[in-house]
Amino acid sequence: MTAFDPSLLNGNLGDRVRSMRTKRGWSLEKLGDASGVSRSMLSQIERNEANPTVMVALSIAKALGVSLDELASPAADSSPLEVIRGDDAQYVYRSDASCRIRTLSPLSAHRELEFYEISLPPGGELRSAPHFAGTHEFLTVQSGEVAVEAGEHSALLGNGDSVSYPADVSHAIKNVGSSEAVAYLIDTVP
Repeated sequence: MTAFDPSLLNGNLGDRVRSMRTKRGWSLEKLGDASGVSRSMLSQIERNEANPTVMVALSIAKALGVSLDELASPAADSSPLEVIRGDDAQYVYRSDASCRIRTLSPLSAHRELEFYEISLPPGGELRSAPHFAGTHEFLTVQSGEVAVEAGEHSALLGNGDSVSYPADVSHAIKNVGSSEAVAYLIDTVP
């Protein structure tokens, strides 16, 4: 492994921070909360009016889920790859006694689908109010047994089973088995 070169923090780091932040659909406040760096300092960095210390840049990189090299690299903006790390807590959408939902798709305002991993303990469930008109969900069960309800219709699913259903009606995913159920859910956004 090569050592990080602090001189990479000079130049257009601010442009890269802004680009990565906006690709995620984050405000300066959200990046500030995630990184511990003040909104005003982030604003100065993005305008290339301040050159952060290595520790400040590392805090920003961690919050964005990238390495310091990825943040400082001039090529960082040009990569079409958006990596979501399995241990990145910012992608845990919900976690309580009934359900854990982890977002598997990039957090951006401009997307046509949303991809989630859903973990349900025995008896756990995810109940949802109707989404926007035309929204559809596609669910695949990785393990366990779940019941899916969409309006007045329902289906029982086991390992490897899939279902698609309208999500612009009240709908639910319930663990009806005796062990944890894990499923993958895709929402299409009209």
